[in-house]
Amino acid sequence: MKIVFIHQNMPGQYKHLAARLAQNPDNQVVFITKRKDRELPGVKRISYDLTRAPSKTIHQYLYRAEDAVLHGQAVARILLQMRRERFIPDIIITHPGWGEALFAKDVFPETPLLNHCEFYYQARGQDLDFDPSNPPELDGILRSRVRNSHLLLSLESCDRGLSPTQWQRSVHPKIYHSKIAVIHEGVDTGALQPNPEATFELPDGTVLTRQDEVVTYVARNLEPYRGFPTFMRAIPRICEQRPDAKILIVGGDGVSYGGAPQDAANWREKMLAEVPVDPSRVFFLGYLPYDRFTRMLQVTSAHVYLTFPFVLSWSMLEAMALGALVIGSRTKPVEEVITHGENGLLVDFFSPENVADQVVSVLKDRGDFAEVARAGRRTVLRKYDLAHCLKQQMSLIHSMVRRS
Repeated sequence: MKIVFIHQNMPGQYKHLAARLAQNPDNQVVFITKRKDRELPGVKRISYDLTRAPSKTIHQYLYRAEDAVLHGQAVARILLQMRRERFIPDIIITHPGWGEALFAKDVFPETPLLNHCEFYYQARGQDLDFDPSNPPELDGILRSRVRNSHLLLSLESCDRGLSPTQWQRSVHPKIYHSKIAVIHEGVDTGALQPNPEATFELPDGTVLTRQDEVVTYVARNLEPYRGFPTFMRAIPRICEQRPDAKILIVGGDGVSYGGAPQDAANWREKMLAEVPVDPSRVFFLGYLPYDRFTRMLQVTSAHVYLTFPFVLSWSMLEAMALGALVIGSRTKPVEEVITHGENGLLVDFFSPENVADQVVSVLKDRGDFAEVARAGRRTVLRKYDLAHCLKQQMSLIHSMVRRS
């Protein structure tokens, strides 16, 4: 087969799938991306640049739409060159979030197109109106509708879609649900396993083990969408009641979702101004290399994962696979995976007291929650194991190619 992946941040969701397809010598795998610094064995990378940025004078609702068109045009030029060179893909697999595949079916109408249907924006019942302290203004509601324009065009043109979770599929227009399969990217449960002998060294030289009281929090960036303010406000109560506990916080100071604070350089600085912490007990670790990230989760006593009704983070499932007891927010993406008291614990997203009390209860009686943590790993093995998910993905791809 000739397979073309399209994702501006190679490999994105396709790290394992592209590698698996490239292992077959009969396949030719091409990856179109903006990245110029990443390679996958057996995969040909083709990088592109945008010809220009979106116009600064365009209507604010249309900024993302024009940006999507520019991305779509850049990729279309590459696809046209492929066609001139008589490279006709058997399938194109893409993430439509940046508009890169807007014109894929116009260049290759005969080639099946598989979209990664990660999210579709709605003004009500999802992230936009979730926080009662920050209700959406009409301007934001209207902008969110137009924001879907390139996603809707991509959804209409694709042959099939793929969503990682049932909830993420559910936020897309119902008329298209029948074309969207639910298959997660997969968690490598062979590589991510509990290790009772694991250790994790802190910046001050302290070495933590499973015998220590360790509380962890992870997000790509520390921001409200992932409950960072709630977690910060829970820390004093945790530290007061558990004087030996160490709090490890992983994440950057940028903005992945939502916006930056108006009165501080970033959300970390804003929350530290509100909630001063003891730096000998609370550690901001920034971004961690993946091996250190996994070791940290192997020694944690309680891993806190909070999120708006939004895309479910890989880190939560990875933590469960590593044997961590996850304390998650009682929000729909998390509730799809975790049942309170069975394979994890659930708390009120907006209640620092609830978060703190649940963490403290776990630290007091870690043995009582050991089976819950083990059940969390069993959940990942049963529903999100990489081998199982890859098998489903490959089956979907082959069925699309056969039909075409």
